[in-house]
Amino acid sequence: MNAIALAKPTAKLDASPEALLDPPWVRWLLILISVSFIFLFLCLPLASVMVEAFAKGVDAYLSTLAIPDAQSAIGLTLLTAFATVPLNTIFGVAAAWCITRFEFPGKSFLTTLIDLPFSVSPVISGLIFVLLFGAQGWFGGWLAEHDIKIIFAVPGIILATLFITFPFVARELIPLMQEMGSEEEEAALSLGASGWRTFFLITVPNIKWGLLYGVLLCNARAMGEFGAVSVVSGHIRGLTNTLPLHVEVSYNEYDFVAAFASASILAGLAIVTLVLKSFLEWKQHNDRQLSDVL
Repeated sequence: MNAIALAKPTAKLDASPEALLDPPWVRWLLILISVSFIFLFLCLPLASVMVEAFAKGVDAYLSTLAIPDAQSAIGLTLLTAFATVPLNTIFGVAAAWCITRFEFPGKSFLTTLIDLPFSVSPVISGLIFVLLFGAQGWFGGWLAEHDIKIIFAVPGIILATLFITFPFVARELIPLMQEMGSEEEEAALSLGASGWRTFFLITVPNIKWGLLYGVLLCNARAMGEFGAVSVVSGHIRGLTNTLPLHVEVSYNEYDFVAAFASASILAGLAIVTLVLKSFLEWKQHNDRQLSDVL
């Protein structure tokens, strides 16, 4: 009896792979649900934005983007991204390196802090900077005495965006570098390579696709951030309105062509981000398969 009882699980394990597959109707139902969600919540909204943006023709579209307020919003959005993305890239690489290569007191606390912007509402993040640097904030008096403006000015927008986006690069690199291990780096160091040479010739080539992926997501979020920037900007036309804020102002004033024209730039950024994201994931997957073969 014991032999028979032990033989039964073995028989189940030897079943053909086809017997373990879901019925065809289950697979088609899951595919239908997935495609429906993508169409309703991604493709349809993006398409409607593009249609509304060009509803009155290409000339009207271009003219709304050429007005000073729109040009200022585009320029400030690009400036914010150019300021925050490099800083977050440096922080992300340094944090991932420290967490994956060293043991030190407070390591788990640092890892938790990196995730903090994911769990805090962007509006709360903006209010934190108002509490610190606003006129009635902790450092407000000192800033006013030295004629330094942070809230309702460009520095506040950059700081708020920096806080919201700093986890993206680090969170892409930490699991990648943990999976990669440190054997190659240790071998290079044992052969006499310097730390910087090891980093640029060994570490960077191994993490390049994950690094580019994190930078891409960080840039997309920096250009599209609304909540935190809305709190610290003051909505000053031509000065502190980024592109998402310009969309809100135009829509509230019933200037729908201007609103959707500006929104189409952000929608185009989302499409480009998705395409590049898929490409980077494909390249990273191919590199992993090649390294496994070798």
